[in-house]
Amino acid sequence: MCVSDRFRNAAEIVKEIASTKKRTGKGWVEPWRSSRTVEEGFLRRKVGKPAILRDWITTIAPLTVGESSYKVSFEWDEEMQVPGAFLIQNNHHSEFYLKSLTLEDVPGHGQVHFVCNSWVYPAKRYKKDRVFFTNKAYLPSQTPEFLRSYREEELELLRGDGTGMLEEWDRVYDYAFYNDLGDPDKDIDDARPVLGGSLEYPYPRRGRTGRPPTKSDERFGHLKLSDFLANGLKSIVQFLVPEFEALCDISPDEFDSFEDIMKLYEGGFKLPGGPLLDRIRENIPLEMLKVFLEIDSSGVAKFPKPQVIKEDKSAWRTDEEFAKEMLAGVNPVKIRLLKEFPPKSKLDVEVYGNQNSTIKSHHVEKSLNGLKVDEALLANRLFILDHHDSLMPYLRRINATANKIYASRTLLFLQDDGTLKPLVIELSLPHAEGDNLGAVSNVYTPAENGVEGAVWQLAKAYVAVNDSGIHQLVSHWLNTHAVVEPFVIAANRQLSVLHPIYKLLYPHFRDTMNINAFARQILINGGGILEKTVFPEKYSMELSSVLYKDWVFPDQALPVDLVKRGMAIEDSDSPHGVRLLIEDYPYAVDGLEIWSAIKSWVEDYCKFYYTNDEMIKNDKELQSWWKELREEGHGDKKHEAWWPEMNSCKELIDICTTFIWIASALHAAVNYGQYPYAGYAPNRPTISRRFMPEPGTPEYEELKENPDKVFLKTITAQFQMLLGIALIELLSRHSSDEVYLGQRECPEWTLDAEPLNAFKKFGTKLKEIEERIVAMNNNVKLKNRVGPAKVPYTLLYPTSEEGLTGMGIPNSTAI
Repeated sequence: MCVSDRFRNAAEIVKEIASTKKRTGKGWVEPWRSSRTVEEGFLRRKVGKPAILRDWITTIAPLTVGESSYKVSFEWDEEMQVPGAFLIQNNHHSEFYLKSLTLEDVPGHGQVHFVCNSWVYPAKRYKKDRVFFTNKAYLPSQTPEFLRSYREEELELLRGDGTGMLEEWDRVYDYAFYNDLGDPDKDIDDARPVLGGSLEYPYPRRGRTGRPPTKSDERFGHLKLSDFLANGLKSIVQFLVPEFEALCDISPDEFDSFEDIMKLYEGGFKLPGGPLLDRIRENIPLEMLKVFLEIDSSGVAKFPKPQVIKEDKSAWRTDEEFAKEMLAGVNPVKIRLLKEFPPKSKLDVEVYGNQNSTIKSHHVEKSLNGLKVDEALLANRLFILDHHDSLMPYLRRINATANKIYASRTLLFLQDDGTLKPLVIELSLPHAEGDNLGAVSNVYTPAENGVEGAVWQLAKAYVAVNDSGIHQLVSHWLNTHAVVEPFVIAANRQLSVLHPIYKLLYPHFRDTMNINAFARQILINGGGILEKTVFPEKYSMELSSVLYKDWVFPDQALPVDLVKRGMAIEDSDSPHGVRLLIEDYPYAVDGLEIWSAIKSWVEDYCKFYYTNDEMIKNDKELQSWWKELREEGHGDKKHEAWWPEMNSCKELIDICTTFIWIASALHAAVNYGQYPYAGYAPNRPTISRRFMPEPGTPEYEELKENPDKVFLKTITAQFQMLLGIALIELLSRHSSDEVYLGQRECPEWTLDAEPLNAFKKFGTKLKEIEERIVAMNNNVKLKNRVGPAKVPYTLLYPTSEEGLTGMGIPNSTAI
């Protein structure tokens, strides 16, 4: 059962997890709920007599903090066979979290397990008793007759009627636009466009609460132990933001040197004393402070040292590390093969003029190891990190703020040792006299010394700023959190918990809607942390909406993505069906192993329940889920021709594999490396505040005299740096209740033996992948696995300990 192996022989357990504010200890022992079994195996239902929970188990060791076990006895009728469901009433005044119920010694069957994982509110909140089904999976057409009405009623309840305000006890999943990001009620400057439902601003749907936008909390439901991290985010906004602002007011000077920044991690920085520090201590629990700040009794605080500077404080500045992180950093999903030289723009010429690159052969051929550009192209040895077309339409508006950025193109060369060498960086601005006159561009080539070396370091910083913003807004938020949420909503509305595909996907839904709701309140909302810490500021979410126009679900399948970006070619003789053009591409190497393991698991599982394509076509719940996901959840994309039809087992396997990949491994790859790489802001600055110094200006003379100071004046300012570090330090952590890929919260999640064996095989495969990752990271020939900064690539290592580890693939898109 789900409690612990040591309780496997305990009788009839109901396991309850209550949130800290609701838990009242033995007060729960009062007879406050009743349960009845519903018989399985007869065409007519047979409902047992109510059984009252009376005794709280006190004779066994306690479970984890916040958990309690109870014993309840059901009367057994000789006519009754295996129970298929139970009804429950909560007659207590508060809600409780029901994790599971296990019946022991059921005549003719032994143990029957019910996986619940749901909050049960007082009975007065419900029109009908809550129902929980056994862990047996049924296709709709194979459901025992007596369970069908319960199955259908439950789905009707979860869909709701699409009207009214939803309270937290309402078990309704529905769709809404992103109309809650701005707060025009407070200030017209806080207005933000509604995302979703328009050609101009398309977006995936979010969960609907029915509450007035900009007026109320949008949290969908409760979290468990991961509340700790989510509340940490809220604590940053409510208390640390004012304190960081006060600190920067007291010490308004910029960081004058890299040694000053190192004090954030080594010597510590003094928080304002007196009432300001008292407010932090009073309002943020000590254990929360220890998560994202170490604060001693005198008010000196420091952050954990990020991995990128642990072994070598200056390796991040090298061209080798700069390029390596495109293959094995926190955003390894944007680099692509260069197929034409010079690079061409796809922006509308009538609107934006000539946006094609101004990079010439003479800029790069001196660094191609004797090759001509055409030869290097033909040999698939030129690559590009392209942040030009995505940013150029927004530059004029962004640069009207305090931030100053460029559209950028970075070209790289694949060397004989498998590493990439930066060749050239192009920085572009809109023409001063009008967008339709094209781009004004400057080209920069590598240099190590003097003012040319300082200029090159700044050019790389502008690229890193662009990559950081695109990473947060697109690679991370849009392409995992946002696109996943409609899958969760549609599945809960259209797939019964009895459905095998719901059971397959359910672990990958965990906490996603809750975390996304938190994000809309404090991270991606107008004036939220994201706008304070990334360069697009108030245009951040609008920019991600425009880039959603390019989103294609099937292209998120890792092999498809790699081929589309030119990082691999289709090859039936290769282990995963594709051959990498950069053999030492850690994200792709590890990712393809994880992808193949997921696909094999999904294939074994699906083929157990679907033995032919007709079963797919005739599964009404499955078809309703897929139809609604396309037409409602991603409604702005419903007319796209690329959507799979869901007419075959192959399509089902591909869809489920891709979804699981996005929700688990892809999210892990772009999330849990944030602090290891970007916790040291100079390595991945999020804002640039000044343009490149031009020869003949005072800024250029200052660059000659003190290049480090100019660098620090250009990148993220002190306040944003403190805030950004605190944010990503939390986002990069694993909570104590994390459930990783290949694991389940409850071993008895299904009664079917073959899927359980297939899942065990999946877990074994993931363990083998872990061993291979360790071996590759110790292979000195694979230079991209560790790099100059000595940060081994572990972001796709499946499991992890609690905390800040830079590894681990949780099942779901959460924190």
